[in-house]
Amino acid sequence: MVTVINYKKRQAEDGREFFALEVQGGIEMVQSQTGNFYATARKSSITSTFDEMTCTDLIGTQIPGNIEKIECDPYQYTVKDTGDVIMLHHRYTYQPEGVSTVKQKEMLAKDMEIFSGIKKTEAVEN
Repeated sequence: MVTVINYKKRQAEDGREFFALEVQGGIEMVQSQTGNFYATARKSSITSTFDEMTCTDLIGTQIPGNIEKIECDPYQYTVKDTGDVIMLHHRYTYQPEGVSTVKQKEMLAKDMEIFSGIKKTEAVEN
């Protein structure tokens, strides 16, 4: 299960505004490079067709599924606390219960097309 913890207003490349639900998975214990354990939770966002009032009402709602680490094309990420720019090769995405990882990748590519107006083949070429 994941829990809706917040929402964000976003803007597609063509100027359309939409809301994305921020979701968080359950608590996980992770071992650091120094050997100490710390508690964390994976987070992701899900694009939606909801208005702001509906998104507000959905905070706290639990949804069946998990947040999975999915390999992807490399991209740069700026660490908010330090300003360091790092290269990542994965994203965390919401995985609905009963949907395979392959199907999720297809759905993610389709979402990118819908909200950015760029087809996957165009994005790879640029």
